[in-house]
Amino acid sequence: MRSKKRTTIYDIAEKLNLNPSSVSRALNNSSSVNDATKKLILKTAKELNYTRNTLASNLRKGHSKTIGVVVPRINQNFFSNVIAGIEDATYKQGYNLIICQSNEQYEKEVQCVNTLINQHVDCIVISVSVETTAHDHLQNVLDHGIQLIQFDRVVDELETLKVTNDNEQSSFDAVSHMITQGYKRIALLEGPQKLNIFRQRKTGYLRALKEHGIAPIADLMIENAWTKELSAAATRQLLSLPEPPDAIFASTSDFSALGVLEVATIMQIKVPQQLGICGYANENFTEITSPSITTIDQFSFYMGKTVANLYFQEMENTDTVVVPKVISIKPKLITRASTTRE
Repeated sequence: MRSKKRTTIYDIAEKLNLNPSSVSRALNNSSSVNDATKKLILKTAKELNYTRNTLASNLRKGHSKTIGVVVPRINQNFFSNVIAGIEDATYKQGYNLIICQSNEQYEKEVQCVNTLINQHVDCIVISVSVETTAHDHLQNVLDHGIQLIQFDRVVDELETLKVTNDNEQSSFDAVSHMITQGYKRIALLEGPQKLNIFRQRKTGYLRALKEHGIAPIADLMIENAWTKELSAAATRQLLSLPEPPDAIFASTSDFSALGVLEVATIMQIKVPQQLGICGYANENFTEITSPSITTIDQFSFYMGKTVANLYFQEMENTDTVVVPKVISIKPKLITRASTTRE
């Protein structure tokens, strides 16, 4: 079936035998069009189901009032809450969002960014994928004169506006908490070290061990355990050691912590008595597992609002050169049953 053609001001002008410019002025409530003609044009527009092309109108004014957002996974609580925070702030300013997900794939991330550039968005907000090592596509955003804001996972080499978490301090707090609960052999499930957030979390882990006089053990640190399946495999490897860990810090995510908990349950290892578990991100399910999972709240909704407000603040800045600015948000450790020994 052929799709119905969108009604334009030219269709209205043709039906009324008027100049298209007169129709345009009437639809914009210009005083140069008399009330009778204006009323007739508005009536005809309604009959023809005319809707204003807001994007085209905004582009003529020099902006699209649209922000593009690229995240690794929309269905993760952290990223969905960031998007919700951005939308909460942008809606009040009359802006729209276009949301894309990279599915943790570099090529798809590049495609998303190029699509948003072609959509003439005013700003692109991005948290890069685990595969992202090059950043030519992000430089391309800047070369097109589009504002670029990085959040959470950022490219350090690219000087842009950034909103991040204090990953090092939050990891330090988590590991220090486990040490005070009596855990001495604390394993670390790491994410890919090419990403800034996972490097920072490892630094916090190592700092906590050092400050409490505990020597790091290479066998207790496993890289690339950033999914539930990978962390489950890593947990089986750790628990098969002659001297297994008595706690595991899943620094990548709560999904990784869930993989640890499932393996412990299958192996009939008591949590937290025999094995402490801490995740990262405060996903909704962490409150309802048995036992509930200690985690780190990144204040993701607030982060999203901070991202949007940073953009609007820069819009009001009269300077022609954007000065790189980094806003760091301090996460909060939420202690639950998985690390709390009686």
